[in-house]
Amino acid sequence: MFKRNLFIAVFLCAGIISASAQKQLFLKKKKQPAKKETVVAPKPAPAPASEFKPYTEIITKEAKTNTGFLKVHKVKDKFYFEMPDSIFGRDILVVNRISKAPVSSRKSLTGYAGDQIGENVVRFEKKDNKIFLYSISYIEESNDTSGMYLSVKNSNIQPIVATFQILTFKTDTTKKSKTPVFEVTGFFNSDNSITGFDSRVKRQRGVGSFFGDRSYIDTIKAYPMNLEIATVKTFMQTAPQGTSTATNQAMAANMPTDPMTYELNTSMVLLPKEPMKPRLFDPRVGYFAVSYTDFDSNPQGIEHKAKITRWRLEPKPEDREKYFAGELVEPQQPIIIYIDPTTPKKWAPYLKMGVNDWQKAFEKAGFKNAIIAMDAPNDSTWSLEDARHSAIVYKPSDIANASGPHVHDPRSGEIIETHINWYHNVMQLLHNWYAVQASPLDTGAQKLLYDDELMGQLIRFVSSHEVGHTLGLRHNFGSSATVPVEKLRDKAWVEANGHTPSIMDYARFNYVAQPEDHIAREGIFPRIGIYDEWAIEWGYRLYDQFETADDETPFLNQQIIDKLNSDKRYTFGTETDPDDPRNQNEDLGDNAVQAGLYGIKNLQRIVPNIIAWTYKANEGYDKAAELYTEVAGQFGRYAGHVAKNVAGIYRTPISVEQNANAVEYVPKNIQKEAVQFLNKQVFKTPEWLIDKILIEKAGVNPVNTISQIDGRVINSLISRRTLDKMLLNEAYNGTKAYTTTEFFTDLKAGVWAELTNGQPIDIYRRNLQKQYVSALIALVKPAAVSLQTASSSSLSDASAIARTQLLDLQRALKIAANSATGVKRSHLVDLDAKIKEALEAK
Repeated sequence: MFKRNLFIAVFLCAGIISASAQKQLFLKKKKQPAKKETVVAPKPAPAPASEFKPYTEIITKEAKTNTGFLKVHKVKDKFYFEMPDSIFGRDILVVNRISKAPVSSRKSLTGYAGDQIGENVVRFEKKDNKIFLYSISYIEESNDTSGMYLSVKNSNIQPIVATFQILTFKTDTTKKSKTPVFEVTGFFNSDNSITGFDSRVKRQRGVGSFFGDRSYIDTIKAYPMNLEIATVKTFMQTAPQGTSTATNQAMAANMPTDPMTYELNTSMVLLPKEPMKPRLFDPRVGYFAVSYTDFDSNPQGIEHKAKITRWRLEPKPEDREKYFAGELVEPQQPIIIYIDPTTPKKWAPYLKMGVNDWQKAFEKAGFKNAIIAMDAPNDSTWSLEDARHSAIVYKPSDIANASGPHVHDPRSGEIIETHINWYHNVMQLLHNWYAVQASPLDTGAQKLLYDDELMGQLIRFVSSHEVGHTLGLRHNFGSSATVPVEKLRDKAWVEANGHTPSIMDYARFNYVAQPEDHIAREGIFPRIGIYDEWAIEWGYRLYDQFETADDETPFLNQQIIDKLNSDKRYTFGTETDPDDPRNQNEDLGDNAVQAGLYGIKNLQRIVPNIIAWTYKANEGYDKAAELYTEVAGQFGRYAGHVAKNVAGIYRTPISVEQNANAVEYVPKNIQKEAVQFLNKQVFKTPEWLIDKILIEKAGVNPVNTISQIDGRVINSLISRRTLDKMLLNEAYNGTKAYTTTEFFTDLKAGVWAELTNGQPIDIYRRNLQKQYVSALIALVKPAAVSLQTASSSSLSDASAIARTQLLDLQRALKIAANSATGVKRSHLVDLDAKIKEALEAK
């Protein structure tokens, strides 16, 4: 481009000189004789000023420069990039995080240090005298360079998100190169989704209008593979979106008028020139994945595919032969996870254990010391926000949670880094979980404050779980359902194998075990299990005999089939299936009814001891009330685990090489057993939850508590979704199906027993029966439906079945009311009137 501009400048200069000379000759007066006439050569016109200033005028002696994959210059309050040609066209991953959040009463919304608020892939391109910044998407792919690739490329243009004017060039005569220089101050000091809040995150956190006059760039530091940009940005506070209208209005009415100032960090990470060879997603092994549309695989259409997310683990060049010969070798670049230096010192060792526990799993993939936990370096150049560093980030927050996100290369699924969020109050969550699930088994849990060793081991388990996510693993909600319930009471077996094959399950603790089983913590705590080791092996082991991801798919498919045939504990169960009772969180064992019965026995042991186990001198009974609520919530979980079997559908991902069914309905006998459990354990008033001392001392309200549990179960059972699934089952399987008629017959036997046995109906049962009637009425008089769902709703038989049930119930209510007295009669008459009103309403 420079040579072309030089040629044009010379050409124009020559033209100007020629025209000027002609004009002067024409206008000159000829008073002297011709022979004495002399022609004065015209002075050459000045050449036009160059559009580029000299380098030293832009990058002055005052400039402060640091060098990485490009040079960053700071001149007074302006920042400039000096970008070599090798960077143009390269993909750059941009990760935005909060470094410091505003002081706010809405801290859970405004955020904490380390929170990720945006992620993009960008690419710089040079054209004429400008630099264009593109936002890059990889949702469509083709590698067929002779045909489809060009068509896909030409049909999809990536958006330009910023433009920069080239101000000058840095000339290197030895390399014969000219490196463009352009200013980036305005871009990084602006409010944009590339270097700031993602628009969705912005809405969720209530981040409003941007105040440019109260914002500035602090530093921009260059490193060999990344840039770190620290900015301070100020915004107006607004009501967060995503909440209910009423909540939004209430928040808006009480919204602080003060602005919010954030310190943000933007990491720009140069992605590898050659993406890592991907591994294609398979639904039988639980990995997070990057989806895309493949235009190559199907010659007569397209295919929707996905690449799993995983770290790039490769043997050192000198160890490749050893690795592929089956020897354990250290990876060329291990996964290093640092511990946030602000983490309380006594918990750091347990967080490290949670990381290092995965080393054994990686040995299955052929790598030793593949993942290592380390203290953060005592080095001023080390930064927690630096995208080159993965870390467990401590957050002094009242949020009772932890999370394990990761950042990956969308081209290949390669995980670049992770910032695991460990909120301080997760310890309260762990305390409550262990108290309601393990206190009858472990005396260490029978007190308000756990000792450091117990809490540390609980932290270790959470650390391992979240690290699993950062390795690419999803929740495996189906894992625990592969273990026979009675094995969970077998001391030798469960202490050797654990109560669930996967720490990625939400199996928590072994609540099935009974005190008389004398099971130690090894059989109560979750651990990295047989499935986790297999999942790491499947995702991370390398195979040099295959050139592409598609080439290795048949081999990996057969691996999965062989594993599942050898032991069903290698099963993965998705966390997103609402119909499969095997895939539930917080459940244990292969039989929800049996597991629930054992769990309830343990809860019944806890309730009489709540006051003693939560005692603290000079304080009230708030902790007792809190533990009671946790016990009731656990009881509700057991009820929900069982209820999901009613109209349940087993969905099993398979390939055509497997001798298995992808869809099967839960057998009739299991569904009937589930309804019987609910009738006896839930709908029959659970009197063990009605504790007089807790009512008087802690102010618990078992009427509301039991009513809420009943309501959730009833609304799950008596719903259009449940009845529609039952009808489909009957259509496919005939008499083998658990029909809606059988279901309501069984359910009414438990809920409406007082209509025929002459017994009084207490307040708990009255509330239950009101909820039953309300659920049926909701089916007869559904809320307004959208146009998208109107057709499916009109085809459902659920409303007709509910109407019939209401008519039958109405007749039974009238008969029972004739012989009833007092509150029972009033209750029955009222229900009769509500049914009549619902059925007669136009």
